[in-house]
Amino acid sequence: MKSKVNRELPDDLMKQLNYQPFETTEIGNPEIQRVAPKVHVSTGDDKIVDSIKKVVDETLEDGMTISFHHHFRNGDYVFNKVMRVIIDAGIKNLTLAPSSLTGVMNDMVIEAIKAGTITNITSSGMRGSLGDFVSHGGLKNPVIFRSHGNRARSIEHGDIKIDVAFLGVPSADRLGNANGMKGDAVFGSLGYALMDAQYADKVVLLTDNIVDYPNTPASIKQTQVDYVVKVDKVGDPDKIGSGATRFTKDPKELKIASMVNDVITHSPYFKDGFSFQTGSGGAALAVTRYLRQAMIDNQIKASFALGGITKPTTDLLNEGLVKKVMDVQDFDKGAADSMHTNGDQQEIDASWYADPDNKGAMVDQLDVVILSALEIDTKFNVNVMTGSDGVIRGAIGGHQDAATGKLTIISAPLVRGRIATVVPDVTTVVTPGDSVDVLVTEFGIAINPKRTDLLDALSNIPGLPVYKIEDLQKMAEKRVGTPKPLEYTDRTVALIEYRDGTVIDSIKQVKD
Repeated sequence: MKSKVNRELPDDLMKQLNYQPFETTEIGNPEIQRVAPKVHVSTGDDKIVDSIKKVVDETLEDGMTISFHHHFRNGDYVFNKVMRVIIDAGIKNLTLAPSSLTGVMNDMVIEAIKAGTITNITSSGMRGSLGDFVSHGGLKNPVIFRSHGNRARSIEHGDIKIDVAFLGVPSADRLGNANGMKGDAVFGSLGYALMDAQYADKVVLLTDNIVDYPNTPASIKQTQVDYVVKVDKVGDPDKIGSGATRFTKDPKELKIASMVNDVITHSPYFKDGFSFQTGSGGAALAVTRYLRQAMIDNQIKASFALGGITKPTTDLLNEGLVKKVMDVQDFDKGAADSMHTNGDQQEIDASWYADPDNKGAMVDQLDVVILSALEIDTKFNVNVMTGSDGVIRGAIGGHQDAATGKLTIISAPLVRGRIATVVPDVTTVVTPGDSVDVLVTEFGIAINPKRTDLLDALSNIPGLPVYKIEDLQKMAEKRVGTPKPLEYTDRTVALIEYRDGTVIDSIKQVKD
């Protein structure tokens, strides 16, 4: 069985899990029946409990599905506190369904897998020691990787049925009204956690800051919450934004950012009222700075900015260059603080952000999108999941979702060290080439030949060389050579869903 991007899929798993292979980026207009959670009716006066153990004892059984959010990023204390109690309780065969997994969670997840506590995982991604562990066959069942929008879709469909959601928050009241804007470990938008709060059968809030009732604004509402647990500390505020945002001084990244800006400003989409999503990497932040100047020079204002938000984006909002910021996740303290003070920075949940199966997602309104890549191939397929060694070291995030924008730009160096970024075939297809319009490298750009309008608009621009992507691939190969083919076993360790729930690719176990 093959997906439309010509990837072999494991017949046994496809049948066992009732999957269909990926066919098209077009979603169509299906009629969807959503699910609803169980509700334990209560006046709410008895929600505060004194220990995680009490909650685990009252809610968890073998074989259940548990969830967490990743808004604390590498400053998260909640995940390890809760998992320690669950492992020690001897609970087995759980499905772990977080919005994503960060490095601070890795050791605990590996311990839980070895103990038989976790036997299934669905996530946006994983990195580091956990990615290596899974890639070498450490987990009993294959991981299911889903984009942020697809996770929302899967929860609403019932494909992910969360029994208990453990959600850390920097502030909550005694009944469970909570937000991410008040307290010591603020992170701003609770966008990914809002899905869990709405659809989980049991919702457990953990906080180090119980405030007077009612706590407003309430991102998570008392009508959704079953337990409130007071803990000593939910997170390290200094690590919540660490590693996510940095201003680059790298000449290569600055050159790529300048070229990305040239692509945007010479495209038909750069006009008053355009919308955009950038990102949090060094080159993406540099693009925001270049774009700011271009907007000032051309007297252009954006209608909205979307996605994971950084301080450079909220600075555009405060300058009046962007009218609204639609915020599903904040990557730094500056963006988190801005959401608390600026009413034009709107918190949105993951469904509103990117669920393909609703009545209109924000990504459907995007004009310009800048995304990164570990690899991109000559069919414009993008890999953001596995390294050139076949090991899992990334995340889908909102990559597939935002790539539905009218102008989707992949910014990436031609090579990284001795590893080619532009390749004949990517190791793992995550975002299909049909979604990608332009590749920007430090040597020049390549335009998807299906976009003849962009070929006309972007040709003959000084300082913006246009190549065929095959020529960029040959340039990369000439610099680093041809790598040896990767060796895998026959065992599938992960499936990559497209945002509609079909399977676009699979990941095999790496040979030792």
